[in-house]
Amino acid sequence: MASRKSSRATGGSPSPGSKRETKHGGSKNGKKEGLSGSSFFTWFMVIALLGVWTSVAVVWFELVDYEEVLGKLGIYDADGDGDFDVEDAKVLLGLKERSVPAQSTPESEEPVQPAEKSYVESEHKTADIELEEEIQSVLHEALHSHPGERHEDVDESVSDQWQVKEETHGETFEAPAPDDMLREFETEIPEAYETPDSVQKDADPVVEDTGAVESEPYEIPALDDYVADMEERVSDPDTPGDSEIMPQDTMELYAEDRVHEDYSEDQGIESKQTEDDVAIEPEESEKPVKAEDYSDDVQVGKSEKETEQDKTDKAKKKKKPKLLNKFDKTIKAELDAAEKLRKKGKVEEALRAFEALVNRYPQSPRARYGKAQSEDDLAEKMRSNEMLQQAINTYDEVVSLPNVPSDLIKLSLKREADRQQFLGRMRGSLVTLQKLVQLFPGETSFKNDLGVGYLLIGDNNNAKKVYEEVLSLAPNDGFAKVHYGFILKAENKIAESIPYLQEGLESGDPGTDDGRFYFHLGDALQRMGDKEAYKWYELGYQRGHFASVWQRSLYNVKGLKAQPWWTARETGYTELVKSLEKNWKLIRDEGLAVMDKKRSLFLPEDENLREKGDWSQFTLWQQGRKNENACKSVPKTCALLERFPEATGCRRGQIKYSIMHPGTHVWPHTGPTNCRLRMHLGLVIPKEGCRIRCAQEDRDWEEGKVLIFDDSFEHEVWQDAESYRLIFIVDVWHPELTAQQRRTLPAI
Repeated sequence: MASRKSSRATGGSPSPGSKRETKHGGSKNGKKEGLSGSSFFTWFMVIALLGVWTSVAVVWFELVDYEEVLGKLGIYDADGDGDFDVEDAKVLLGLKERSVPAQSTPESEEPVQPAEKSYVESEHKTADIELEEEIQSVLHEALHSHPGERHEDVDESVSDQWQVKEETHGETFEAPAPDDMLREFETEIPEAYETPDSVQKDADPVVEDTGAVESEPYEIPALDDYVADMEERVSDPDTPGDSEIMPQDTMELYAEDRVHEDYSEDQGIESKQTEDDVAIEPEESEKPVKAEDYSDDVQVGKSEKETEQDKTDKAKKKKKPKLLNKFDKTIKAELDAAEKLRKKGKVEEALRAFEALVNRYPQSPRARYGKAQSEDDLAEKMRSNEMLQQAINTYDEVVSLPNVPSDLIKLSLKREADRQQFLGRMRGSLVTLQKLVQLFPGETSFKNDLGVGYLLIGDNNNAKKVYEEVLSLAPNDGFAKVHYGFILKAENKIAESIPYLQEGLESGDPGTDDGRFYFHLGDALQRMGDKEAYKWYELGYQRGHFASVWQRSLYNVKGLKAQPWWTARETGYTELVKSLEKNWKLIRDEGLAVMDKKRSLFLPEDENLREKGDWSQFTLWQQGRKNENACKSVPKTCALLERFPEATGCRRGQIKYSIMHPGTHVWPHTGPTNCRLRMHLGLVIPKEGCRIRCAQEDRDWEEGKVLIFDDSFEHEVWQDAESYRLIFIVDVWHPELTAQQRRTLPAI
């Protein structure tokens, strides 16, 4: 054996002579001292197989305690996350500077900036690959043997979620997409949150509404967009619709106009005016104002503000919410696996996975939150109110667990409130928002949401107090300003409301770029005689909130023909028009009889549309519902109208008598929707002094004749005659709406 070693130790390539010696020469006893090539390969394979079987035996008979090995590797933990991983190896090899553990300094929580991240990645790309090749086998085996101890840093958080959006009734119902929720949260309009254990459910004085909040006919639409990425209602995707009851004509009050928005309603899609919803441009009969670009005027104030406040906002956006407590970090691999199922849209599998995690780790907040999100997703998929209620309950359970990260509490509470609002449980949502504010009193965004919650139940006084508090803490909060200005305008404090609405819109803060605020600011300026009103209407049009400067309805079905004035032939309702004009005296006489004997049936206009004067109405049909008692007073008129479902079935309109006395002026205003046309039948018309303007064209009434106009366009009325004016108003569906749209569009 010694001779073999010495011969191999010489190294190098042997000469031909040496080969011959190896082949033919030998020791004195005649035995070969060299090793042939085939023998060398045989020994190599034997040794290799022994090594393999030894490794198998070690694993099979558990001869090595890998947990102990990993524990020993923990002493090389360089980044303070409690284990030895790729990042620790980078530090030990000098490829990365040692960092202070995240718990010790807030700065360590800041995410790497995109520019910095790309630079680091490009600089160390080769080194990372080499390093991972060196330690991949060891870490892979160890970590997969104990998945609960995996702490490898990854760019993609388990809180990232699969996002699904569907166009629906004027809004979008989002399958709880954490990417959106976290983004909303970072911009201080969090997407979804729940109740902490420190807050007792039964301690809240407000009782949750179990039913829908009925909407009043003359109220401003609820600010759906302000319930953080507000729910997109599930609907028939082929038909326009809307799952809210909207206001009638004016939008002065922000009261309980949200209906029971749940999965049980199969309605069409209708949205507030967006850039994609702009109706057909008005014809030449409408002469719009010059399309001057006023957007630069608004951007000036915003750019000045960006130098200070926006820097603070951007700094807030950099922080990524922390959703894992110490225990959840130990099961991060399992949480990631379940979350990936949600991202891929495998909702049922994701729910089963999170349920298994909750059963295995009942104290895990993140696992329970994932279960709630999966139930939320499944509720949308199944269109199930029961499943959605189950999700709400699970969101509520999250914060009752110990050691729940504050960011997860915020997300859970906010999402719970959001889903409660979707089911029409406004008071229950208000309770949740109150808890959120109690737990995080320094978060002005939560106070802003609470203010909206009060507005949604018609409690303007408490909403006003909330926004006053916000503005005392954050004077430049644009969201609080537009809402505070809105409340002032609802109180008829027109001049006081203007600066708040204007500064709020100019701020560009999230939640301020909404058509309602352009609408109300322009309306306030008009009432003050300020021509700047059309600057804001123009800007609202440019930003997609209005169909045009003149057509400013907010609840529209896109693509409908848009013009201020119509003829009977254009509407297709010639039979209805002929019947009204033929029987105008009958309609007039029954109306006059009511005026003489039952004057109390004529109710004063209460929408704050009058600058001055006396204007009353007597309603026969409202939102497609017949007023049986009213029709008893005018039976022939009601019998006449029963033949025309385009009028009696118009759930976005009314049929009524309207009397206006001398000295009355009705402010310029627009109706809430482009889904109807309005007919005026002249009954008692003074010879002069009465006129109506729609867009930029004035017209006069005639007794026995029908005027037809689209009241989604701006219109205004003057009554300067010597005696009263009586007309009969009949609203009809827009002729281009389909039969299914007429069935499914919700009432206004």
